[in-house]
Amino acid sequence: MKLIRPIRAADLSALVEMAETAGAGFTSLPPVPEYLAKKIALSEASFAADVDEPGQQRYLFVMEETDTGEIGACCAIEAACGLDEAFYSYRVGTTIHASRELGIYNRVPTLYLSNDLTGTSVLCSLYLKPGFRGEGAGKLLSKCRFLFMANFPDRFSKKVIAEMRGVSDENGHSPFWEGLGRYFFTVDYDRAEHIVGTGNKAFIAELMPPHPIYAVLLPKAAQAVMGKVHAQTEPALHLLEQEGFRYQGYIDIFDGGPSVEAPLDEIRTIRRAQVVTVFIGKPLQGAPCLIANTQLDAFRCAYAEIAIKNGHITLPPELAKALDVDSGDEVRFSSLA
Repeated sequence: MKLIRPIRAADLSALVEMAETAGAGFTSLPPVPEYLAKKIALSEASFAADVDEPGQQRYLFVMEETDTGEIGACCAIEAACGLDEAFYSYRVGTTIHASRELGIYNRVPTLYLSNDLTGTSVLCSLYLKPGFRGEGAGKLLSKCRFLFMANFPDRFSKKVIAEMRGVSDENGHSPFWEGLGRYFFTVDYDRAEHIVGTGNKAFIAELMPPHPIYAVLLPKAAQAVMGKVHAQTEPALHLLEQEGFRYQGYIDIFDGGPSVEAPLDEIRTIRRAQVVTVFIGKPLQGAPCLIANTQLDAFRCAYAEIAIKNGHITLPPELAKALDVDSGDEVRFSSLA
């Protein structure tokens, strides 16, 4: 059984392995053991903290195969971005150039360096090893965070965003970076992403031009990938779109990937989730669903095909044990149908 739980210090080596194998684009968790150890420590402190509004907490989860104890996937939520250092995006706006005398009217896409998304909650660091993909694992990993957020809404912003990985080739070359960022940073794309991933973002403000940039002046290859996602990211984007996330004109300053966003209380899994009472026994077969306990630092979430009836759910003993619940406890249930 694949189970989602908060990360622990003992999971460091597994997290390093995932970061090493994920390749370019997994920038929020670079393969630096000392840095990842600090991320785990921050996550453990965030789960333990007494919080009544979103701050600098970061909740990091892993997917564990309960039969073997193998860790093969991770995901995270940043409670509120940009509170300790600036959070940058490009806002894609429009500039009009018109002349009535010449009969000219041009709409020009324009990039504005922006901090507009500061304070929003961010879905991040989602990755599954190839052996963990399939059988509902992707949906479990992506959507488990929404059940956690539904349990503890005061810990998160009213708006939730996700920065999607932009287009790059098999060698990690980004057309958007080559067409814009390289001229100001003069380093390779993967090097710039690594610097940002390890928390050194101040150089963005120091080196990026503060003035608007006309997108039509960029190479055609760079223009073509603005707001587009990497092929491997399309399934993740599709899952978020099903949840009500939409592109609102913000893109990553490095690879041009889109940020998608949704109001917290309008995310489909959160809106449709129900709190039900647990029975233990033979389950009532039903459509695919996610089931999570209502605990904080002992949060558990799993995928199942079980139905609820009259405000109750019957769990088989092994699933109840994995979720750390007993008869009479409450769980949060959300159908995936």
